[in-house]
Amino acid sequence: MAQYQDFAYVYDRLMHEDIDYDKWCDYIENLFTLHGVSPDTLCELACGTGNMTCRMEKRGYEITASDISSDMLSIASEKLDNTELICSDMSKLALSKKYDAFLCMIDGLNYVITPKAVLDTFINVKKHLNDGGVFVFDVSSRYKLKHILGNETFIHSEYDVFYSWQNRFMEKHNLSDMLLNFFVRNGDAYDRFEERHLQRGWSEKELTKMLKKAGFTEISVYDELKFIAPNPESARLVFVCK
Repeated sequence: MAQYQDFAYVYDRLMHEDIDYDKWCDYIENLFTLHGVSPDTLCELACGTGNMTCRMEKRGYEITASDISSDMLSIASEKLDNTELICSDMSKLALSKKYDAFLCMIDGLNYVITPKAVLDTFINVKKHLNDGGVFVFDVSSRYKLKHILGNETFIHSEYDVFYSWQNRFMEKHNLSDMLLNFFVRNGDAYDRFEERHLQRGWSEKELTKMLKKAGFTEISVYDELKFIAPNPESARLVFVCK
């Protein structure tokens, strides 16, 4: 069961209340300033429907953006003017040039569930970073996947869309198994579809070890949308790597 196919076409409607993309873009630029970088070129991994991408494009960055879902990229293309889009698994992304910065935001790396694929992603990013460049990414924390989402079911209902989101946390592998069922109004009837998503709860220690193995020597970790270190109950970790 593929991820982000039919879901791609209702994603923006369902996520717009949960994610303040302008605030995230401000935060990313503040992280650039804090870490002494002024990038002109960006490569964004797991760009989804381009909500972050289009905002960074309007702020003047030259961007290449990638996602594994062609459906998500189809929607992103409608929002963008000059951004190059590539459909690819981020661990196998083929790039022909280097960039001043890489971004991978809003859970993108949680979908990479094997250590080898994460390490391959980090090595590839490091290989394609200009000297002095920076890699900024976030992950939903293991605490969030286990204790906040856990084995819970969430329901969302509007006039023309209804969905249920059932979670099962598999502690042995630190995996969150998410089953989403959608009913989307189509005239006088509803179209039903479902998707299954797997996310891995990577720890700060695991990711830091792999980042160092990939060649990153300066690694800072922050709490979500803050400039302080995360605590054991932080829902999201933000990494800034050079």
